[in-house]
Amino acid sequence: MSVPSSTIDPLRFRAALGHYASGITVITSNVDGEPIGFTCQSFYSVSMSPPLVSFSVKSDSYSYPKIRRAGRFAVNILSGDQVSISNRFARQGANKWLGVEWQNSPLGNPVIDGSLHWLDCEIHAEHIAGDHLIVIGKVKALSLEEAISVEPLLYFKGQYHSLPASIPGD
Repeated sequence: MSVPSSTIDPLRFRAALGHYASGITVITSNVDGEPIGFTCQSFYSVSMSPPLVSFSVKSDSYSYPKIRRAGRFAVNILSGDQVSISNRFARQGANKWLGVEWQNSPLGNPVIDGSLHWLDCEIHAEHIAGDHLIVIGKVKALSLEEAISVEPLLYFKGQYHSLPASIPGD
């Protein structure tokens, strides 16, 4: 199979990557008493020892420079019934926190009520990658508490999805 030498069309590239299902998170921090956060689907585990996770964020992000200044963040893994939270934190400008219930994590980061789980992290490293930054966090605390919803919020082909009611083999 030969590889075409032409430039990859950004819209086709985005459409191709949209065929990869992913969970949805909200990355949060607290800077000078102000909670901040943004929706992120580019989140993954990096290492078990030490416990490291990573997310990618646009280089021109409004929220991330504040998170960098704080040096810490929480990853809120959204549940299947938190579509409105995902949409709210994907916007820029409006007060994202209005009406959102949350608690402080051990590191002082906002943990959004109703999330499946959360990870409390300190920034470990940051790498420039094209028009994004890859941020690696060292996990300092986490929750595995019983959540209201047992399903994650998934994103596939530009739309939110849920897992089937029962998975074959269960």
